[in-house]
Amino acid sequence: MFAKKKSMRRFLSALAVTSCIIAGFPALISAQSLPGFTIFSGVKRENQLPFRLDFGGQAGGWDRYRLRIPPKQLKLAVAQFSVSYPDYYKGTFDTKKVEIRIKGKAVPLKEVVWNKENRALEIYPQEPVPAGSRVELVLSNVKNPGFGGTYYFNCQILSPGDVPLLRYVGTWILSIS
Repeated sequence: MFAKKKSMRRFLSALAVTSCIIAGFPALISAQSLPGFTIFSGVKRENQLPFRLDFGGQAGGWDRYRLRIPPKQLKLAVAQFSVSYPDYYKGTFDTKKVEIRIKGKAVPLKEVVWNKENRALEIYPQEPVPAGSRVELVLSNVKNPGFGGTYYFNCQILSPGDVPLLRYVGTWILSIS
């Protein structure tokens, strides 16, 4: 009788531990996806924008940045996207390899300007991007900085016919290692 209780207790303990491990896997997997789990960033959770670094974000390496803007963040149509970056980001951009994608399809661009003095990449679509669109800014042939770090890329937009002031949309928190 005592042996049955002991084996039942072991079985229940093993079941409890296994359940905790299995339940923890989805949390671990989602925490490893970009942008990841951010603590003490100074950026409100609702202002953090999703992104993807196609080639792993290795310091000094070449990469493709997929900077995404969810539909709920675009409350107005967009005539210009401005992506600003910090002064300590020493990477380079290829303005000929920049795309705006809506639902996976590239949108024709009027112009892409890399304003090095103001540390901003200005992207002008030929036609305004409609409000509520799921947008992905694809920056190909990016040379990552030689040293790793965390870089805050801010997204601002200019709406057609609006007061010519850039409006803040959100921040991508990129980690280069």
